[in-house]
Amino acid sequence: MILTTTPTVEGRRIIEYKGIVFGEVISGVNFVKDFMAGLTDFLGGRSRTYEEELMYARQRALDELKERAAAMGANAVVGIDIDYEVLGQAGSMLMVTASGTAVVVE
Repeated sequence: MILTTTPTVEGRRIIEYKGIVFGEVISGVNFVKDFMAGLTDFLGGRSRTYEEELMYARQRALDELKERAAAMGANAVVGIDIDYEVLGQAGSMLMVTASGTAVVVE
């Protein structure tokens, strides 16, 4: 499965458009991770805990995007956009959405 943020795949011709496809993940940060990130916020520096959670959620959203595109009969997704949102009263939920156009390329 080819994934790209560009509207085309270089060197390949799009022969069929299957439609818009999405991959969504909502990930919660547990108490321990939130506590450790809070220490980093207080002391300064990078929050490896949140970075790892963000990387995991982004990869899962892309994996879900690929699975859904394949189910539509596509072999590529073009024009991918990834969005991030913080949810929940305490802001402890992270939503990652990957979207693009499922296509068939030669």
